[in-house]
Amino acid sequence: METLTQQSLHNSEAINKQPAWGAVLALSLGAFALIASEFMPVSLLTPIATDLHISEGQAGQAIAVSGAFALLTSLFISSLAGQLDRKIVLLALTLLMIVSGTVVAIAPNYLTFMIGRALIGVAIGGFWSMSAATAMRLVPNHQVPRAMAIVNGGNALATVIAVPLGSFLGAIIGWRGAFFCIVPIAAIAFAWLTISLPAMKPTIKPEAGNLFKLLKRPSVALGMVAVSVFFMGQFSLFTYLRPFLESVTHVNVSTLSFILLVIGVAGVVGTTLIGGFLKEGLYRTLIIIPLLMAAIAVALILFGGSVTMTTILLGVWGLISTAAPVGWWTWLARTLPQDAEAGGGLMVAIIQLAITLGATLGGTLFDQIGYQATFGMSSVLLVIAAALTVMAARSSSRNLSA
Repeated sequence: METLTQQSLHNSEAINKQPAWGAVLALSLGAFALIASEFMPVSLLTPIATDLHISEGQAGQAIAVSGAFALLTSLFISSLAGQLDRKIVLLALTLLMIVSGTVVAIAPNYLTFMIGRALIGVAIGGFWSMSAATAMRLVPNHQVPRAMAIVNGGNALATVIAVPLGSFLGAIIGWRGAFFCIVPIAAIAFAWLTISLPAMKPTIKPEAGNLFKLLKRPSVALGMVAVSVFFMGQFSLFTYLRPFLESVTHVNVSTLSFILLVIGVAGVVGTTLIGGFLKEGLYRTLIIIPLLMAAIAVALILFGGSVTMTTILLGVWGLISTAAPVGWWTWLARTLPQDAEAGGGLMVAIIQLAITLGATLGGTLFDQIGYQATFGMSSVLLVIAAALTVMAARSSSRNLSA
C-alpha cells in the first residue's frame, strides 16, 4: 500500500509540476562534457603514448577502462545511492568529472592516467543510468521525450566535435591542456546544476536485485533484448566506417573529415526532430529506425564506391541512428515509470556490452572476410532488432489491456 501511495504521488507530481528546463539544459551540458571526456583520447593517442612512454595500444586502453567502469557503475548506482537525494548524487558525479579531468591532465605516469580515466567511467555510468529518471522528475510526462532529446543533444554535439577538437587543441596546447579544457565546462555544469536542480528524494526504496527482477516482465525483457541487438547492429558497422571509406570509397583525409562531420551534424538535427515522432508513435518510430538503417547498410555495400551516394546514405544514417537512443530512453521512461533508475542502469550496461560485442564481431568479419560481411551482419541484426521491438510492442499492448 505504501509503495502504491508513493507511486501515485510521483505520478501526480509528474503531471502537475512546472517544467525545470534550466535543469534539463544543465544536464545536457553535463552530457556534453562527459562524452567529450570519454572520446577525447581517440585523437590524442600518439602524444599521450609518447609523453607517458607507453605504446599507442596501451594509450587506447584509456577508452576501454572508462567503458568498463561505466558498465559496473550503471549496474549498481541505484543501490549504492540508496536514500540519498538524487540532486546530491548528480552533483557528486559532476564533481567526479572535474576531478577526473584534473587527474588526467597532471598525470605523471600511466597508472595515474588510468585512475583518472576510471573516474570518468564512474561518472559516465552513473549519469546515464539516472538521466531518464531525472528527466521524468524535471518535466511533465508528456514533455519527457523533449527533455531526453535535449539531454541527448549534448551527447550528439560532443560526438561531433570531441575528436576533431581534441586534435586541434592537442596541437596548440598539448594533450594535457586538451583534457583540462573539459574541467571548466564541467565546473559550469556543476554550478548550473546546483542552482537549477530541485531536491529529488528517492521515490521508492531500492531493493537488492531489483535491477534484474525487471527482466521478469516480458515487455521489459523483449525491449532490453531489442536494445542490445540494435546497438550491436549499429556499432558493428559504425566502428569500421573509416577503413570502409578509405579502402572502398577511396576518400582523402579532407573528404573523410567532411563525411564524419555530415554524420555528426545530421545526428544533432535528428535528436532535435525525433521528439515529435515519438509523441505520434513510440513503438512505430523504434521499429522504423532499425529497418531504415538495415536498408542503408545494404545500400552501402551496393553503392560504397560512390562518394556522393555514400555521403548521402551516411548522412541519413547519422540522422536516425544518433536519435535512436532518445527513443529508447523515452521507452524506458514510459515502460518503467517507477523503476527508471534501476532500468536505466540495466540499459546502460546492456548497451555497453552490445557495443563491445558488435564492434568485436564486426572487426573479426571485416578482417577475415571483408566489409560486405560486416555490413551484412549489421543489416541482419538491425532487422532482428526491429522484429524484437514489434514483439515488445505487442507484449506491452497485452499488459495494458489485461
